[in-house]
Amino acid sequence: MSETIHLTEYLFRRLREAGLQAVHGVPGDYNLLMMDYIVPAGLEWVGNCNELNAGYAADGYARVKGIGALVTTFGVGELSAINAVAGSYAEMVPVIHIVGTPKRAMQTRGAKLHHSICSGKPSDFTMFAEMYSKITVAQENLWDASTAPAQIDRLIRECIIQSRPVYLQVPADMVTEPVPAAALSRPLDLTPPSNDPVIEQEMCDIIVERISNAKQPFILIDAGTSRYGLVSEADELVKITGFPTATTPFGKGIPDETLPNFHGIYSSVGAWTYVPYVESSDLIINIGPVHSNVNTSCFTTIPNPNVSIAFDQTSITIDGEVCNVFPKGVLRRILDHLHDAMLSFWPYPNLPDPRSALTHISQASSAGALTQDIFFKRMSYFFHPGDIILTETGTASNGGRDFVFPQNVSMINSGVWLSIGYMLGAAQGVALAQRNMGSQGRTILFIGDGSFQVTAQELSTIIRKKLSLIIFVINNDGYTIERLIHGMDAEYNDIAMWRYLDSPSYFGAPSDDSYPVFTTKVKTWGNLMVFCRESVFSAARGCEWWS
Repeated sequence: MSETIHLTEYLFRRLREAGLQAVHGVPGDYNLLMMDYIVPAGLEWVGNCNELNAGYAADGYARVKGIGALVTTFGVGELSAINAVAGSYAEMVPVIHIVGTPKRAMQTRGAKLHHSICSGKPSDFTMFAEMYSKITVAQENLWDASTAPAQIDRLIRECIIQSRPVYLQVPADMVTEPVPAAALSRPLDLTPPSNDPVIEQEMCDIIVERISNAKQPFILIDAGTSRYGLVSEADELVKITGFPTATTPFGKGIPDETLPNFHGIYSSVGAWTYVPYVESSDLIINIGPVHSNVNTSCFTTIPNPNVSIAFDQTSITIDGEVCNVFPKGVLRRILDHLHDAMLSFWPYPNLPDPRSALTHISQASSAGALTQDIFFKRMSYFFHPGDIILTETGTASNGGRDFVFPQNVSMINSGVWLSIGYMLGAAQGVALAQRNMGSQGRTILFIGDGSFQVTAQELSTIIRKKLSLIIFVINNDGYTIERLIHGMDAEYNDIAMWRYLDSPSYFGAPSDDSYPVFTTKVKTWGNLMVFCRESVFSAARGCEWWS
């Protein structure tokens, strides 16, 4: 074995070691040489239609696989992706953004290069990195081969441990720089940080006492639960205590929704609200809180801090007092104690049962037109364990709150960034991650017509990579959510009426059976029930396109 390897071989082999199996992006002249090292490192290259879509796809991939990667070129490419990376930062998704930049000598002398703003100053080559420093948790520029391996290792660790995007610049003349091959023999250090055991036990004792003395407790699970690696602990806590449990909209799909003490989404609006119970609780255990306006019914469901224990990424807050301690170890100690204790929690008042909602769906004629108030509830009957459901911002994300899931079904929606069009690119990344992991679960996307029109080109990537995906395009004939907010009849909320069923064909779907593509238009309840019961929907191999 050679004593040295090229720097970018080291980079991509380290990413493969971290669990990555695919790289998304768009080639450009400053990153072309780098591209030659992706496939030999054991990674799959996914060339996307544009950098924004690539960023969305890398984000979706990371939500399933634990890390995603995006490669763009300097300037025009990285700025095209900045919306997606900002969304990954806002919603706590671990994506590494690798940017191919001009040669170091060109940067140092401030050469007037294409893709720069051409002022002739060295700052032309740092300004975009400064922008990215606001939306990534760590940044590195591989300027010196002697320090580059350590820089790469640090960046990958920060990306995974903090569950947020990082930014890496690779100058074109650094791609083939030699670095010691022996550096690869040292495993990546991805060990989560640990706590002082004394402090950890003190926190455990305080929380166990609160749990033991609670008379009207409540558990609220939010999106940070999955981002901080607390899903198994949260599930165990819900089962051991039997405390009434709900999620926020952003946290839906994290806990087991078949448990008798699961009570759907906690909201201050709708027919299933139970705000009075929560507001009079003497203990609220809030795991992974994300208190955005859309995730808290315009701030009306933020738990009372005076009776709350909040488990955040690097701290636990008890009754408003913050302790800087990592929650996972504390939760494990709590669970170990509760396994040995006999909890005597009295039956609590009847709270809404989301499963009973399925038995109270109003009957509709098979010839009757589809309506959104019933559509999403009815779709609950057709989900399988292992499925990953994506709901785009708009009518799909609002309707998706009515889904009732079997065990082991997860959901991807947006609770903070809400960039329309995101979900199509993300669905490509999710479907690829499912395939990389050998999962038999289906990837099912619900997306509105307006959102689809923003990123429609990515359907061609789905087809080219032969990914298995079910897509429901909800044809609202315009921006429905915007109409409800303002401008019900305004022209600016209108969009073109596309021939959606022609989309797969236009974007390259094969006419033979090498990659099955199924398209159908559904207008009535009868149409929907017939097609959902067909084996093609159950198997979901190839691309299914419903409009």
